[in-house]
Amino acid sequence: MTYILRNGRVVDPANGRDGILDIEVRNGVIARIGAGLSVPEGATVLDVPAGCIVTPGLIDMHVHLREPGQEHKETVASGVAAAVAGGFTAVACMPNTSPVNDSAAVTHYILDKAAAAGLARVYPIGAASVGSKGEQMAEIGELRAAGCVAVSDDGHPIRTALLMRRVLEYAGMLDVLVIDHCEDPTLKGDGVVHEGAVATELGLRGIPGEAEELWIERDITLAGLTKTPVHVAHLSTAGSLRAVKVGKARGIAVTCEVTPHHFVMTDEALRGYDTNTKMNPPLRPQSDVDALIEGLADGSVDVIATDHAPHHADEKALSYDQAPFGITGLETAVPLTFDRLVHTGRIGLARMVELLSVNPARILKVAGGALTEGTPADITVLAPDLPVTITAASQKSLSKNMPFEGWTLKGGVAATIVAGRLVYRNRAVDGLGDWPTAPVE
Repeated sequence: MTYILRNGRVVDPANGRDGILDIEVRNGVIARIGAGLSVPEGATVLDVPAGCIVTPGLIDMHVHLREPGQEHKETVASGVAAAVAGGFTAVACMPNTSPVNDSAAVTHYILDKAAAAGLARVYPIGAASVGSKGEQMAEIGELRAAGCVAVSDDGHPIRTALLMRRVLEYAGMLDVLVIDHCEDPTLKGDGVVHEGAVATELGLRGIPGEAEELWIERDITLAGLTKTPVHVAHLSTAGSLRAVKVGKARGIAVTCEVTPHHFVMTDEALRGYDTNTKMNPPLRPQSDVDALIEGLADGSVDVIATDHAPHHADEKALSYDQAPFGITGLETAVPLTFDRLVHTGRIGLARMVELLSVNPARILKVAGGALTEGTPADITVLAPDLPVTITAASQKSLSKNMPFEGWTLKGGVAATIVAGRLVYRNRAVDGLGDWPTAPVE
């Protein structure tokens, strides 16, 4: 099948493109890119709606798909449906399933489920330690051979400095990324929110920002010792970002990600005790949010990732102390980024694409991040001016635990294309009527 996406504004920073161009897709691959392309015999022309932006497929390098073992929260199929509705052509899923993804068998199971769903690409992340218990290193070579693109004990820190050193050494030999959940469990204790004035007023146990910062300092130092890259997951404090900046200045291969909820909300949102504001790391004060936004703007932060963490409504209906940490994010990331970063002038479109596509592909060492002739046609079409009202009822994710109900934002997703196949079409975007029907709408 051959078609041409005609007259879209192509924003492709990896190739230095930003202009009105056509893209020819042939048999799932980008065949040509240029202005005013001739139409091959038998090809279909799909006019890009006015004002829409054509970008490399977005990649979320931090999601929880819950399957196997927690299908009441999310399945691989429902997770990738949420992903393509959110503009993501690929996701990397964390290993805290049941059983934990610490073996080739679990990795293959996830990949088989993803293939059956046929929507977004899924890149499994294997456990760094057996059962993510922090006691014995997992078989990283086996996980790599099975298809894992990284290892992490996300949900838990890698418990000891010695184990972290060994994980980094083996991962370095195997060219596997280590993704780091940074949190000192002795400082976190039984805390549930950020330690500060709001926690005190609400009578909730606090987690100091230093619990994150100490662990980041430790593991950046170990990355320098082993000469192995480390990626800091869901960074949330000014001190943490400062540590990453210093590590980079020292020549250490450290990268980091920030979630949308950490750059759009503060711990003031805790008032009302809505358990959908309970996440780990917790929501921080305005000073930390300001530092994260500055890092997103100046290049210190490498990636926007959602930490999509679905939970069943019954679980989130417990008291604040007892409810699980985490919120969904795949379907809200693009509107939040547009509304709070792009339309406020904090970042430009090219920087948005770097944070959501170019850098995740580079850090994970997976395909994508660019629109290049001869590569798979993973493409996201964005609608920067689209009014978006976030509602739980409209979410494709099996779980609806997010604190943005009723928020009206500017900017959304028009369409998502994976390997040349239209997998998501947004009916709210005018001008897509001639595009073929997608599996997810």
